[in-house]
Amino acid sequence: MKADGGAELLRLVHARVGSADTAEPAPELVRTPDLSAIGPEGRTARTALALREATESAAESGTWTFLDHPMVALDVAGSPAFLEPDAVVVHPDGSWTVVEIKSFPMIDGAADAAKVGAAARQSAVYVLALEQIAERTPGARVRDRIVLVCPKDFTNLAAASAVDVRKQCSVTRRQLTRLTRIEDIAAALPPGTVFDPERPEELAAAVESVPAAYAPECLAACELAFHCRDRSRAAGAVTSLGRPLRAELGGLTTVDAVLAAAHGEAGDPDDPTVAALRRAAALRAEALGGARC
Repeated sequence: MKADGGAELLRLVHARVGSADTAEPAPELVRTPDLSAIGPEGRTARTALALREATESAAESGTWTFLDHPMVALDVAGSPAFLEPDAVVVHPDGSWTVVEIKSFPMIDGAADAAKVGAAARQSAVYVLALEQIAERTPGARVRDRIVLVCPKDFTNLAAASAVDVRKQCSVTRRQLTRLTRIEDIAAALPPGTVFDPERPEELAAAVESVPAAYAPECLAACELAFHCRDRSRAAGAVTSLGRPLRAELGGLTTVDAVLAAAHGEAGDPDDPTVAALRRAAALRAEALGGARC
C-alpha cells in the first residue's frame, strides 16, 4: 500500500475524506519527504519541519504530501511521549489526516466494532499530538476524521473507512489534564528520596514513601503491582477489587467502611449507596438464615 509514494493509500484517503472539488492525487503532485533522523527527538523535529514544509507547499501549489511513519510527541504529565503513526497525509488545502493501518479484516465494508474502537482511541492520541504541531504551523489543521485501512474480505486488497475521533480526542484530553505532573509527584516526596536499584535499602524506603494506588489492571503494566496490591489489601482499600466497584461505592473507600454501612453501623441511610448495601446485606442474611457477612 505504501509503494509508489503511497499512491494506493492516497487514493483511499482521497476517496474517504477528500474534498469533492479535489482531484485524485497525481504522482507528480505528491511529495514524500525523508523523515530519517537520529533519535526520537531528531525524528520528531524532522517530522514537524516536514509538516510545515508540506503545508506551505500545499498552499502554494496544491500538492499532496505522504509522510510514512512520522514521529510526533505528546506532552503527558510534563514528560514527552513519542508516538509513531502509520502515516499522515497533508491535503492540498493544508489539512492533515492520520492514517491507521490494521490487520483485522473489513468484511462487506464493516469491521469488528471493538477493534475499530481501539484503533480510534489510538489514533486520537496521534491527532492530539499533531494538533500541538499545527498550533505552530500557519494554515495547518488536523482533521477529526482518521482513515482506517484494513484488508478487504480476507484478501490482499485494501479497504478503508473514515472514523470520527472527536469523542475519543475529547476523552483523552480530559484524561491528560487530570494526570498528576511528574514535578508535582517529585515535590511531594521526602527530601533525598532516591530510586536507585543499586542501593536496595534506600530503594525499599523510597518505594514505601510513595502511596500505593493499586487497581487489578496494574498487574498487566507495572512491575510494582504486587507490592502495591499487598499495601492496598492491608489498608482494606476497595480499589484493590477494581475501579468500577470503587466508583460505585462513592465515599466508601475501605472494605471495613463498606461492611459497616451494610450492617447499619455507619453511613447515611439516605445515601443511595448505603441503602443499596443494606438492602443487599438484608437479602443475603435472609438467604443464609441470618448469617452476617
